[in-house]
Amino acid sequence: MIKKYNINELINKASRLRQDTFNAFIKKGEAHLGGSFSMIEIIITLYEVIIKKNDKFILSKAHASFPLSLILKKKGLNPKLTTHLEIDPKNGIHCTTGSLGHGLPIATGMAFARKKQRKKGKIFVMISDGECQEGTTWETFLIASKHKLDNLVVIIDYNKIQALSKIEDVLPLSNLKKKIESFNLNCINIKDGHSFKSLIKNLSKNNNSKKPLVFIVNTIKGKGIKEFENDPIWHARQLKGHEIEVGKKRLGLK
Repeated sequence: MIKKYNINELINKASRLRQDTFNAFIKKGEAHLGGSFSMIEIIITLYEVIIKKNDKFILSKAHASFPLSLILKKKGLNPKLTTHLEIDPKNGIHCTTGSLGHGLPIATGMAFARKKQRKKGKIFVMISDGECQEGTTWETFLIASKHKLDNLVVIIDYNKIQALSKIEDVLPLSNLKKKIESFNLNCINIKDGHSFKSLIKNLSKNNNSKKPLVFIVNTIKGKGIKEFENDPIWHARQLKGHEIEVGKKRLGLK
């Protein structure tokens, strides 16, 4: 059973989380805006609808951790607001992440341990599409498949842009769904990663296959500020002058 929800309330929470994240970027003087804004609806869906008491969430793409930390603060926790997360279980941070390619192996180890100990709860992990260029990702898929970790849910934030350029121009991930399925994992493609209806419909599906479940969630890097969307420059960039005013206007900030 998923938690009760109201779509309009979720939309409003997404709007406020983008505002809060943008203000935090200004205050902290740093911004991984693109990847933070692409995952807003996903993170809200997980924490407001999907994740249950015994579940854990790992953010492997921790350069985009501001939205996660801010939503955890709204839940009454107090994680540090930083772009590289350090383990702090009492505040909802279950492992240290930041260097890409590490969160998925750790999450898989957690899922394996739960299987061995017959503990309830799923392990959710969000990785970037850039991490799908990492060897550790594919090694871990093999391990997760081998041990039939149906308590592992992998979410790929597929915004198609990495640090300096488009995925397609650096190291293409053509037929990503087929690649993942060839490793004997279940894989579902979510066409609109900013639609709460689509996210809830798919992320709430029961996994009865005895296989790990992977979601490829198609998103827009920088979603919410039209002038910044789908531009690699906003992977990591300090907000300056006119850019702040543009962002505030688009987000409805004064």
